[in-house]
Amino acid sequence: MSDSTSDPRHAHREEPFPPQQQDQPGLTEETTPTPDHGEDTYTGHGRLRGRKALITGGDSGIGRAVAIAYAREGADVAIVHMPEEQEDADDTVSLIHEAGVQGLGIAGDLRDEAFATEAVRQARDALGGLDVLVLNAAYQHDVGGFENLETEEMRRVFETNLMGTLFTARAAYPDLPAGASIIVTASIQAFQPSPGLIDYAMTKAAQVAFVKALASEAGERGIRVNAVAPGPIWTPLIPATGWGDEKVANFGSDTPLGRAGQPAELAGAYVYLAAEESSYTSGSVIAVTGGKAL
Repeated sequence: MSDSTSDPRHAHREEPFPPQQQDQPGLTEETTPTPDHGEDTYTGHGRLRGRKALITGGDSGIGRAVAIAYAREGADVAIVHMPEEQEDADDTVSLIHEAGVQGLGIAGDLRDEAFATEAVRQARDALGGLDVLVLNAAYQHDVGGFENLETEEMRRVFETNLMGTLFTARAAYPDLPAGASIIVTASIQAFQPSPGLIDYAMTKAAQVAFVKALASEAGERGIRVNAVAPGPIWTPLIPATGWGDEKVANFGSDTPLGRAGQPAELAGAYVYLAAEESSYTSGSVIAVTGGKAL
């Protein structure tokens, strides 16, 4: 095929990313270029009509792309976000409403067990049920040498990526119906860990273990549990990780496709795992990595 848009090497930005730094958790408005969440490209086909979904970390990046796709596929969608991400969250909820479905933003920190439990209750009450849970909220930071791993940063990584995930899943699990789907955003870091993300990589490996263990138990209730393992994806989290200009500029260039991915390029994997087409898929990890092997 001669059309360059059909070539995945050239489907999105190939040139280096410009120098930039942000504070965590990172904001879409301050991210250059603006990540593609599928705002102008994702077309739904009713594959999730009638579904009720809760997405943690749904304000920007991968979470926003999933929220847009789910809404356009017919699902009602609630998102959880940090209070400092309110503007991003408002934009995402607006995009959900534009799809003609129910949308809700819930502000708080999932490291707080009481809030995580309450967020699940709010989502279920507002949407009239809950049958898709996307555990996507995460935190990462650059570790400049293992001896420089700071306790408080490490604690935030563990508490966000592990405790927040467990608190939310545990609150939702008892009332999930047969046919429900739990989807975790893992990472290629679970399989190819980088020294500079050592604590983050540890949590992502633990999430894979969580998926496999819970899938074994949940299958008896007709609930499927899976993960998506992204490779390098351009989101506000990247310029907020603490990397130098050169690493940001070359982000994703080491993949076989030669570039970083965009959040919109993951949405289809999350739709598949929530839809009827994946009714026999559980305990699996789907790689969306630009060709990097798990």
